[in-house]
Amino acid sequence: MNTVLAKKITSRQDLDALYGKPASNAIIKEVDYITDHYRTFIEKSPFMVMATVGEEGTDCSPRGDPGGFVRVLNSHELLIPDRKGNNRLDSLKNLVADPRISLLFLIPGINQTLRINGEACIVYDPELAQSFVINGKAPLTLIHVIVKTVYFQCPKALVRSGLWSLESQLNEDQLPTSGQMLAEITNNGINAKQYDEAYPERLRQTIY
Repeated sequence: MNTVLAKKITSRQDLDALYGKPASNAIIKEVDYITDHYRTFIEKSPFMVMATVGEEGTDCSPRGDPGGFVRVLNSHELLIPDRKGNNRLDSLKNLVADPRISLLFLIPGINQTLRINGEACIVYDPELAQSFVINGKAPLTLIHVIVKTVYFQCPKALVRSGLWSLESQLNEDQLPTSGQMLAEITNNGINAKQYDEAYPERLRQTIY
């Protein structure tokens, strides 16, 4: 399908002309350190999205654990455990090439979100990793974040989407399963039904 673009926006001046100045509170709420209230939000959050950029492009990765899984070391530093995953290592490969990182923290039922921008490096410290043990498993590495900017995001996007409302929830049978999606894009004879039936046990064994 062809998309007709009346005008391509290519400069900040074009954006300013269209949108005008940001609201004053949108500027005030951005600081270069973790305030006490921002710390509380981080320590209550069981889920965040981590964005990185590197030689192969950008990556946006979900991260989750019990609330407080991201450790606030002080007003300018965080530690994030890198739990076992699929071993693609997209985020880690990006951080090796480019330290820039962005984090978006969410809390179920809460419409505000918290955004952090900064720089990060990957730390291999088995002794320190032991302090992040869950179910007897420690993360292999940790991500050390130096905070540059922090600010909370207003609730509009989550309110518009109805993200936490029961009315917005879908039944699993309204979406393709993991097995069905894999079977569609591969030619190696994946049996979608068998893949999906085996997944709960596979998840139990590999979640940590």
